[in-house]
Amino acid sequence: MSTTNPTTTAARQDRPELQKVIEEIVDSGFTGVTLRVRDERGDWVGSAGVAELGSTAKPPVDGHVRIASNTKTFVATLVLQLVAEGEVDLDAPVAGYLPEFGLDGRITVRMLLQHTSGLFNFTGEVYEDGSVVHGVSVPYGVAGREWVDKRFHTYQLEELVRLALSKPPRFAPGTGWSYSNTNYVLARLLIEKVTGHRLAEEMRSRILGPLGLSGTVVPDASPEIPEPHAHAYYRYEDDGLQKTIDITRYNPSWVSTGGDMISTTEDLATFISALLGGELLPAGLLAEMCTPRPTGIPKMSYGLGVFVQETDRGGTIITHNGGQTGHVALMYSTPDGSRILTAALNYVDDAELSTAAAMANAQQRLVNEVFCGQPAGCV
Repeated sequence: MSTTNPTTTAARQDRPELQKVIEEIVDSGFTGVTLRVRDERGDWVGSAGVAELGSTAKPPVDGHVRIASNTKTFVATLVLQLVAEGEVDLDAPVAGYLPEFGLDGRITVRMLLQHTSGLFNFTGEVYEDGSVVHGVSVPYGVAGREWVDKRFHTYQLEELVRLALSKPPRFAPGTGWSYSNTNYVLARLLIEKVTGHRLAEEMRSRILGPLGLSGTVVPDASPEIPEPHAHAYYRYEDDGLQKTIDITRYNPSWVSTGGDMISTTEDLATFISALLGGELLPAGLLAEMCTPRPTGIPKMSYGLGVFVQETDRGGTIITHNGGQTGHVALMYSTPDGSRILTAALNYVDDAELSTAAAMANAQQRLVNEVFCGQPAGCV
């Protein structure tokens, strides 16, 4: 296999500053990085690092990646399409659509998309006093061996929701903000109840097909990821010994529509461009989607399925990122879609989230370079 991608070679000649950034990010502790930028200078794509430990091949620039919580932007868009068609009322109680769960009647569809329902996050919660309440077996904050042993287990949607409802809510509906995967599993169930179709079918007919997103997949419980792809890894302790295994294949039903989709940097760029360009939603609903609500996170607000981020120099970008067991996918755009950054990062993950600081630094470095660099200045 050739270790040089022609697209990457050409791109490196045109945008050496971008190639330098991703090579330095790899040096900070990642196995591989793929970056795609669309701006006034055109499209650029490049990669650095390796696709697989022990290999010299770079990550494929057209590779697939588990996009984790970027899934939420796709799901929110689909729900808002149903709102536009009059099939769903954004401010109606979710219990009216899904009466079988006995949900608090104050929780609205908008609150699901906005993370203001207060519902317990079935993948676990960390409270203000530092206490932790676990949910399903996840690769973070628990004994790594437990998740490794269960990584091909299939969780049912209703099982995840009922686990969340068995725990006290974080706050009364609409009185706070707390990121919860439970909201988006309920959004999926709502979509399927209203349309009478599986989410994957609705996603293909409404978003993936019309936009030509041939590299994007709704996997349900399948552990497979299409070729080509870089590999992801997980480190854990087993009988006192540190083990590192290839974790590229696993059953994503433990997070479901909180973050199970697979895509490519090209498809993510096409999707966010079409979304912000008004191709998927009417103007009024797109404006509501991008209207920020405070989250308590500095310079970071949340709309309906998207974060609204303030740059270091006061500009605004629309974003949703996601990380899941050795995979990270980044998706950023100016509100008008004139400048877009998408990226895929692969690394050796662990229960202690030991790459968290490096990940935050990498994201900030990329945002500053693409949205605050020369020649256009910070947007």
